[in-house]
Amino acid sequence: MRSMTLEKTRRTLGTIALGLIAASSVSAQSRIVLPAGSVIIVRTTSPLQSASVRTGQTFETTVEEGVGIDEYTVIPAGSRIRGSVALATPATRQQSGVIEVVFDRLTLPDGSTFPITGKLTSTDSAERRQIESDPNARVVLVGGRGGIGGAIAGAGSGKSTNNILAALGGLLSEGRDVNVPAGTALAVELERAVTLRGGGRLRGSEASTIYTAGERVRAAQQELARLNYYRGPVSGQLDDATRNALFAFQVDRGLRGTGNLDGRTARALGLNLSADLSGAALSPAAASAVRRDAQSIVARQRSDLAASSVGRLSSSRAYAQGDLDLWFALSAFADNALLYEQIVMSDTNHDAAVLAGRALVGAARRVDAAMQTARASAQIQNAWATVRRQINTLDVIPIT
Repeated sequence: MRSMTLEKTRRTLGTIALGLIAASSVSAQSRIVLPAGSVIIVRTTSPLQSASVRTGQTFETTVEEGVGIDEYTVIPAGSRIRGSVALATPATRQQSGVIEVVFDRLTLPDGSTFPITGKLTSTDSAERRQIESDPNARVVLVGGRGGIGGAIAGAGSGKSTNNILAALGGLLSEGRDVNVPAGTALAVELERAVTLRGGGRLRGSEASTIYTAGERVRAAQQELARLNYYRGPVSGQLDDATRNALFAFQVDRGLRGTGNLDGRTARALGLNLSADLSGAALSPAAASAVRRDAQSIVARQRSDLAASSVGRLSSSRAYAQGDLDLWFALSAFADNALLYEQIVMSDTNHDAAVLAGRALVGAARRVDAAMQTARASAQIQNAWATVRRQINTLDVIPIT
């Protein structure tokens, strides 16, 4: 009876452990980064009036249109972004009212929250140029100008209210309050990247999808350069120069100026969104074989080092640094091979599988380097050469 109880306990613990590993893998796989510089369109749920708001007061906005990253939803429509009033001065006879707002929290419909660092920006070309003339400018709403109840302007980088008002100069001449009605669309620019959980695949229109994969960005840069909007390197990096070119193209084409490489803009540029990213991915069966072989190599290396299953090393043996470096590199590769297998098995996003393959190659190269200084057995070397041949089709683009 005791042995049966122990066996049942072991099985239960094993099941729990496998569940935790699976949950951890899914969690790691579904993390998606919304990069800094991304612009999210929200609508105010209450009015913002410089005559009545106070510094420190918070307010809610709702995300107008769901946001996706490379075809997967990360911020569903109806999510909330919290704003906070960083500065508020009412209008006087001599100068207009001013409101500065920042954004600090994203709440998804399921109640999960994420801290963000966001600032106000504009989709208007004239206001955007004024804001970007000083990259450190504090962005504010100024009463009496603009179609949303206040102009959006850069007010210099000073911390003092007097310095901000002085920087605005003639923009304050009308002596009117900021009056932004509830339901007004505002543009929130992320100042820092935020890591979110990937949701379901977007269906139908990709209008709100933000494309960040290097191949998509590179294709956009090439087309923007051909149209004389972009003069930088075709790097695949969604940098400021690329965002500025996207913004100018959007404004000229009558699209909402965000600087995002979104679905609307990609289609207007003529990009083929249905095409696979250049690159290869292993079949599910091949990915499973790589994972199994990698785990087998780790087990053999552990045996060669006389290490126990919990990592205890022999007290009577002298170990070389290179041997332990190889063990760690092989273990990391095996873990990465498991993640790669899961991504390929999901069979939902070829682009992600291509990028994951490159990450797997990066892990393989770290094993290659460790092999150079380790005293690996012939069996380890031959087994690793087999794995290297299995992922040969992935190792075609240099990784820096």
